[in-house]
Amino acid sequence: MRMFTKEPAARVPGEQSLLAGIGIGAVGIGMFVPFSLVFFHHVTGLSFPAVGLVMTATGLTGLLFMPLAGTAVDRFGAKRVNVVLHGVRAAGFALYPFADSTASFAAVALTTALADRSFGAVQQSLIGEVARGAARDRLQASTRALQNAGMGAGALLVSAVLALWGTGGFTYTAWGNALASALAGTLVSRVRPVRDAGGAGGVGAAGGAGSPATRSPAGYRRVLRDRPFLGLTAANFLTALGYSALPVLFPLYLATWLAAPEALTGAAFTLNTALCAGVGVLIAGRVRRSGARRTRSAALGSLLFAAAFAGQIVLGTLRPGQSATLIALLAVVVVYTVGELVHSPSGGALSVAAAPEAVRGRYLATYQLSYSLAGASAPSLFTALLAVDGRLPWAVLTVAALGAALALVRLERRLPPEAVHTAAPTAVPARATPVAA
Repeated sequence: MRMFTKEPAARVPGEQSLLAGIGIGAVGIGMFVPFSLVFFHHVTGLSFPAVGLVMTATGLTGLLFMPLAGTAVDRFGAKRVNVVLHGVRAAGFALYPFADSTASFAAVALTTALADRSFGAVQQSLIGEVARGAARDRLQASTRALQNAGMGAGALLVSAVLALWGTGGFTYTAWGNALASALAGTLVSRVRPVRDAGGAGGVGAAGGAGSPATRSPAGYRRVLRDRPFLGLTAANFLTALGYSALPVLFPLYLATWLAAPEALTGAAFTLNTALCAGVGVLIAGRVRRSGARRTRSAALGSLLFAAAFAGQIVLGTLRPGQSATLIALLAVVVVYTVGELVHSPSGGALSVAAAPEAVRGRYLATYQLSYSLAGASAPSLFTALLAVDGRLPWAVLTVAALGAALALVRLERRLPPEAVHTAAPTAVPARATPVAA
């Protein structure tokens, strides 16, 4: 019989280097990604639609590389693959200023897309490789906070660069991103995988992370036979649509249905980023210390998403004055952000812990597809629904978030207990048998 006892979220070897690398990498992304379309337009001379077409095509092609990245993680370890992807990103962004034709631009964009699309799954695998138990949840929360803070800092930094050097500063932002990727890869190389004696997603006594003793020849066939994990991935797709609401749907909804000032979009993004960076770790720590099951805390995050989306429906129906709209929108963004902060660490740690270590890379590459497919389908889905009625996309998102919460609770009994609980499983000793004198 096994019971679950509270497990301290101990520091992992090389944790400071890992978090520093994540933060520096996020600063580089913040310096470049928000201005990428403008940058490519200036460097290549292509029109914005042409740049967008190339980026979409290379991004979708990058999705095809994700299964190979998952296989590489299982064969060589997440740490090595993570360092290689940082190197590929560094090389790609260093070459971007020289991509002055359509062909060279497409080649460099494809190279970076191959690394970018697989990076999320590899980073999740790396967290599973270097941490166990509650430490995974803590690292998930710290990673989320650092990524938001780093991207915000990078966006502010590039604004200063452009103010000083004008459009010529775009070259420096690309090289700054390349330098950040190189530094991040160097720091990540200092972390050390952990080895334990079992547990969900753990390493058997016969081998460690990356050892041949734990490898399974089944590959992706094993993932496709794991129906509970596929159900978890499908549930995450429904929630991932909600993650696309703020960057994709929110600005369109403000401009078309509410006819609100565009400055509200910037205010909403600033509030979301500040909350993620400021209280993300605090909220995740509260959830973790409460002993809540990962499935239920992730479901709570989805329910908060549903509440925020329902609030948008009410706001779109009433359409109050400008002051009331501002207050209501910021309140909705707060509820949405809290849902994000509750769901993200628990959902990420749940997927990592539910994946058997021998094929964790393949499992998490499959799981990451839920985010990628949601991100790819969100623009066309939202714009089509918005053309019918401004409240319709929020209604669809509300139903999707409620469905995700229900699915997570129903999957609870079918997932490994060690994945559902943040506590450590302990064996209850058998009652001693009296020994005859």
